Amino acid sequence: MRKSLAFGMVFATTIGVLCGAEYSQPHQHVFDVRDFGAKGDGQTDATAALQAALDAAGKARGGVVHVPQGNWLIRGSLNVPQGVTLRGIWESVPAHNGIRDRGLPKPTDDGSTLLVVGNAGKEDAPPLITLNTNSTLKGLVIYYPEQKENDVPVPYPWTVAMRGKNPAVLDCELLNPYNAIDATHNERHLIRNVHGQPLRRGILVDAIYDIGRIENVHFNPWWSLRPRLRAWQIENGEAFIFGRSDWQYVLNTFCFGYRVGYKFVQTKNGVCNGNFLGIGADDCQRAVLVEQSAPYGLLITNGQFVSFSGPDPTMVEIAATHSGTVRFTNCSFWGPCQQIACIAGSGTVGFSDCTFVQWDKDKQGRHAILAHSGTLLVRGCEFRAARPQISLSEGVRRAVITGNVFSGPAQIANLSKGNVKIADNADTPAKP
Repeated sequence: MRKSLAFGMVFATTIGVLCGAEYSQPHQHVFDVRDFGAKGDGQTDATAALQAALDAAGKARGGVVHVPQGNWLIRGSLNVPQGVTLRGIWESVPAHNGIRDRGLPKPTDDGSTLLVVGNAGKEDAPPLITLNTNSTLKGLVIYYPEQKENDVPVPYPWTVAMRGKNPAVLDCELLNPYNAIDATHNERHLIRNVHGQPLRRGILVDAIYDIGRIENVHFNPWWSLRPRLRAWQIENGEAFIFGRSDWQYVLNTFCFGYRVGYKFVQTKNGVCNGNFLGIGADDCQRAVLVEQSAPYGLLITNGQFVSFSGPDPTMVEIAATHSGTVRFTNCSFWGPCQQIACIAGSGTVGFSDCTFVQWDKDKQGRHAILAHSGTLLVRGCEFRAARPQISLSEGVRRAVITGNVFSGPAQIANLSKGNVKIADNADTPAKP
């Protein structure tokens, strides 16, 4: 195969010279890491060889560094130059839960797998892989074989750091990283078709001043469901974290078993606004936590959220620091949680055409939605449990609660001294 590639390169170069073309290299260069001394035996450190192949592709002004089937031990870090793709054999993201489930494929059974053993215990060390302008990571499995399946995880640095303009991570399985993807300080990042079980952080987005895109990302416990690790992840894990991002687009994403599924924060760079379509969070203490958002809003549509773990499982928490806008449209909330939403701050939170199935699991009389302050909009929603629906505290400045349907009698507590409109809700009166 490599002889054929080499012949093709020579042939293209010869044709270019004979035809008087200005280039002396073919348009696309493919560099096989084995030609640079890498061995996929799972025992020989391949870091230097992979970096040599990447540097050669960079000097050729771009190309593909091919990582064939095998287990490639990595003790250091890799930098992918501008316009270079580091590529394994997978054309679609695989799943390897064979360590957890007997008889299913393991990460070392097939495909192109990087076995990462360097920088254990050094969370602040350089990332495993740094992507630059127009560089891509594609078709690889990345596995940390020294992590323990039933123990507190060992910190590692970020697996991937995305920098420059248009970096991309495509069709990769990040099976058990401590920190998965640092998507900060870049423009127009693309993260598509990524699966795995990040243990501490999944994707961090910040300092994005041109549209970022995250699509078909699925964080599920394929690697381990063992009790000690699972408990640690639910107490510490954060799947998606968004700081400053101007027009972030997130499509068809999912996470399971984290302290927070989707977290929105203010950093020194600013806050997030964007479109979040078809997102989901299962078994998270907080499916969505908003500390701050932009006034243009977080638009969350067709989401599905489940919370039931932890001391006070709550689907949506809006912090007292929040002054922006969050809108949930056509979303569903279920699972034996304590509360659907706990809302504070001075901002606006809206629920439109949403379905609320379970809350007040300990039967303490807690309302599905508790608003301490700010502005609340609840319109066209269905409350399927015959339990208290909405509570407005004194600090609520404005509220509109209209056109909803209640299972059982309406149970709305209104202590607000602000401007509140409650009308046209359809309940099911208690039987005499």
